[in-house]
Amino acid sequence: MIKHALILAAGRGLRMMPLTSTTSKAMIQFNNAMLIGNSLKQLVQSDLKTISITVGYKGAELAEYAIKEGVHNIFNTNGKGNAWWLYHTLLKQLDEPLLVLTCDNIVEIDFDWIFQQYQQLNSPACMLVPVQPVEGIEGDFIQHHNGKITKLSRTEITPIYGSGIQILNPKKINKTTNAVENFYEVWQQLIAKELLYASETYTKPWFSINTEVQLRSAEKLYKALKNES
Repeated sequence: MIKHALILAAGRGLRMMPLTSTTSKAMIQFNNAMLIGNSLKQLVQSDLKTISITVGYKGAELAEYAIKEGVHNIFNTNGKGNAWWLYHTLLKQLDEPLLVLTCDNIVEIDFDWIFQQYQQLNSPACMLVPVQPVEGIEGDFIQHHNGKITKLSRTEITPIYGSGIQILNPKKINKTTNAVENFYEVWQQLIAKELLYASETYTKPWFSINTEVQLRSAEKLYKALKNES
């Protein structure tokens, strides 16, 4: 089973101004809770061994909230890229699967399914979880052969793109790549060594929030799904 998880929550959220003028993107209100709360609540309830987050802009406020909610580790990555922590924190020594999420994902996390997919691919250094593209939401389109990713592109359209959900082994990545700060650069190194994989397409409802319009749309979608259930 997955025992460790991390939420990337250090982003400035400039595309969500003025909502992020006084608070971090992760702390924006979403359906009477915090945006990060959608994923964080699921992680806490799953009884993981460790839950970590990265913080940056308005990090003290976010860290205080996260600790109260049950987060074990806070990594201050202010001014750093989204993959900096992978090479420069204690997590680099972790030789186990680590579930990595973004704070702006609104999704039901199927821990068992994700882990089973990871095992079926022989526990690679990194596995991205793709979804079918959603109109208005950008993503890295995935080209692959038998699960092994051969190319990521923002312009060459395919039936799937990255969801922002991935499962990786930090120690394996540190052994096979050079330290970089951006995940796209991590993935490119892994592709060159044929070590980046994609799971089957995730079928549960998924939404990523980068603008206020997307935030309002996600709130409506979330409420509709709750009413259906």
